[in-house]
Amino acid sequence: MAACNVRSAVTQTLRGLRGTRGHLRHIAAARQQWDRSVTSQTGQGKHSACWVTVRHESIGGDLQSTQRRRRRRRRRRRRRRKKKKKRSAVGGRCRSDEDQRDEAQRKEDDIILLLKKAKLSVYRGQLQAASGFLHQAVALAHQTHNTQAIIYTYSLMANLAYVQGQLDSAEKLFKAAMSFLLSGGTPQDDNAVIEMSLKLATIYAEQNKVELAEHGFRFCLESLEAKLQNQKETAAEELTEEQEALRKETRLLLGLCLDSRARYRASSLQLEQAGRDYQKALDICCSEQGDRHPQTLVLMSDLATILDLQGRHDDALALVQQAVDLSRSAGHPDQHVLLGNMAGILLHTGRLQDSVQLYHEALSLAQQAGDQEAVTQIQEGLEEVKKRRKQQQEEEEEKTDPQ
Repeated sequence: MAACNVRSAVTQTLRGLRGTRGHLRHIAAARQQWDRSVTSQTGQGKHSACWVTVRHESIGGDLQSTQRRRRRRRRRRRRRRKKKKKRSAVGGRCRSDEDQRDEAQRKEDDIILLLKKAKLSVYRGQLQAASGFLHQAVALAHQTHNTQAIIYTYSLMANLAYVQGQLDSAEKLFKAAMSFLLSGGTPQDDNAVIEMSLKLATIYAEQNKVELAEHGFRFCLESLEAKLQNQKETAAEELTEEQEALRKETRLLLGLCLDSRARYRASSLQLEQAGRDYQKALDICCSEQGDRHPQTLVLMSDLATILDLQGRHDDALALVQQAVDLSRSAGHPDQHVLLGNMAGILLHTGRLQDSVQLYHEALSLAQQAGDQEAVTQIQEGLEEVKKRRKQQQEEEEEKTDPQ
């Protein structure tokens, strides 16, 4: 149960890498990774890109969904106790088992309230306040030995630390959450454990702990591939609804791992390997979620960026053009990022006027979306266009100079 509930709580899209001059990368600091998950988004966070649809409610939603029923039960118990006291000749007040259960439920309600306040604070960009609420929540969870709440809250605390760049704290918190998860009997290849392992691998990558990062990515990918291979042994028509949901969830998680490792490889200029990972992630996302899904379009743009960096400008332009065309018809929330990427590729092919036109369109959309980081990168791209034009003019003047 804990593993199911935590599964949706720990997933976030990993932060995008900033590309070379003239390119934009999708930036998603704590986004809506799962269609039904509870994720945090800071005031600095950008648009989300959904990767996985989860079968299970998060612990916060799970606890909240039972809250009303418990209140009704408490009201009924209070009425029974009042009647009992009237019939009893004993005037003393003794603590019953029901009273103890009521106190435990009150503390659970307090945990839920604290988690709600933390999420609201994160949404408002009040990260210090959010941290305070989460610390109170985890303290209450420990007092009541509520393992579900402990794991969930540690995951939120780790995500918050990660967004703030506190990588050492995030690492310790993810390890603590994973320890509680494994000690409760969750197998190592459970998707919730793999998601936390993926986060740790990403942290190690940012800390330049190359061996640990590569080991982490390899563990995640090999575990998921083995699970999917085992699931293939059951014919598709024989799968139950729950088994089919788990298969899809596992395959999309594999896509997320490939996407994450591709960014890591791109950051270390392993462009060929990064391109292969992006292509595999794109194939998975397209087959499971469709070619118009926001994440599919982001992956098209990312792969186009890698092709452009490899000097394959024509292939890159064709792919990013496809992504932009689909984003226009689908109303992609990060359309300005895709347009910025395409403008950068056009810049590298020498089509400066077309590049400027797309940069201005991307700039307008980025300003409307309040995406300041994208605005800055687009402006850098426009400055690069100016430099290219000036360079071209100087070269033409040299050719026409009689000297």
